[in-house]
Amino acid sequence: MTDLQTLARRCRPVRAALILAVSAMPFTGFGQSLEPLSVPAKLEYHAKSAFGPMSIVGDAAYAGILQAADAPLEWKQGAEAYGKRLGTMVAWSGIRNGLAFGLDATLHEDPRYYRSTDTGFWRRSGHALRGTMLTRTDSGGETLSVWRIGSAYGSAFLSNMWYPDRLNNARLGFIQGSVTLGFDLALNLTKEFWPDIRTKVLRRK
Repeated sequence: MTDLQTLARRCRPVRAALILAVSAMPFTGFGQSLEPLSVPAKLEYHAKSAFGPMSIVGDAAYAGILQAADAPLEWKQGAEAYGKRLGTMVAWSGIRNGLAFGLDATLHEDPRYYRSTDTGFWRRSGHALRGTMLTRTDSGGETLSVWRIGSAYGSAFLSNMWYPDRLNNARLGFIQGSVTLGFDLALNLTKEFWPDIRTKVLRRK
């Protein structure tokens, strides 16, 4: 099996469990305050993103996916192997959010997602895509989302260092970073539409 195939198995519905778990949370009003976040508030935001209950559930579920896929092969099976995969996911999440905090605190970027004020599925989906690549600034402007892009690729390359040598290369690091941005888009779409689904479909406020 090639490195790319191994990665594909690794990233398959990758954090789908996390997205489903997050979907159960009430997102109404999430990130809608226009007041800038202080540095301590940004630290708290990223700490919850890395080690909050839903994130740990997602990490545990994804570690189970990796265990079932036997990825990477060198780690084999068993409780010790699962613990290694789980520890890897938790460490990756910590690195990703640590880098994100350093970048958005230094560059005065706002890590929160702001829901669209438009109507229509495609416009709002486009807004979610825009909100993945661009971000608000603390002063209310908009700029390239350096905190998101930098932390996605930075965490991919750094976390690959403790994987087997065949997986620790620039090509797979780039693919993993891109996959991470893809999941960020999926999460932003969830944040955009879940409040409506929760209210109109599930009849819950």
